Amino acid sequence: MQTSEKTNPRRNFLKSTGILGAGLLVPTMHLTAAPMPLISGGIHEFGKREGYGDQISILVSMMDWMRGTIVRDVTGISQKEVDFLLDENSNTIGAMLMHLAGTERYYQLNTFKETKRSDVMYGVKDKMWDAASNLGDKGRATFKDKPLSFYLDTLAEVRKYSLEQLKKKEDAWLMEYTNFFNNQPTNNYCKWFHVVEHESNHNGQIRYVKSRVS
Repeated sequence: MQTSEKTNPRRNFLKSTGILGAGLLVPTMHLTAAPMPLISGGIHEFGKREGYGDQISILVSMMDWMRGTIVRDVTGISQKEVDFLLDENSNTIGAMLMHLAGTERYYQLNTFKETKRSDVMYGVKDKMWDAASNLGDKGRATFKDKPLSFYLDTLAEVRKYSLEQLKKKEDAWLMEYTNFFNNQPTNNYCKWFHVVEHESNHNGQIRYVKSRVS
């Protein structure tokens, strides 16, 4: 049974407010080619960052914002919380933090083509990066009894390298692509956005584990 406009208050409201009709549903966007102005750099201001291209600045803004959320949610947690396992198949908060570092490190190697593997080791043995990437039994065996500072320092060291390398890139680099996700064309922008959303995904898990520590 179809609903008429007379009996559809939502549609009538949209019409009365001008949202429907006369091209008002989707306003025209006028984009300018002018350089993006430098902003103050507050964590909640996404925009131009000194030393980065306009689009890379947006990416860096997202990276900074998400990393700030991760750090805020783990700051001050106890060693018990760092090493807590929900069950025999779960991952600790410490292991998940190391996993975030390992994932970012992988995308450094994948997208910064001039980067040598030895340049991003940061003094951590290969087996630890392997455990960070795969987690599971390797992660549970490797990442325990380490202070929170170990994980935060590793995250900071990896991020420092990313930011240094992104300063060397032009905005056009973000659009360069290879066949990647599901063997489909994937540009560098997508890959680095994945680094951001990957942290968001695990941040939800970190919050859940924190809520279950007894």
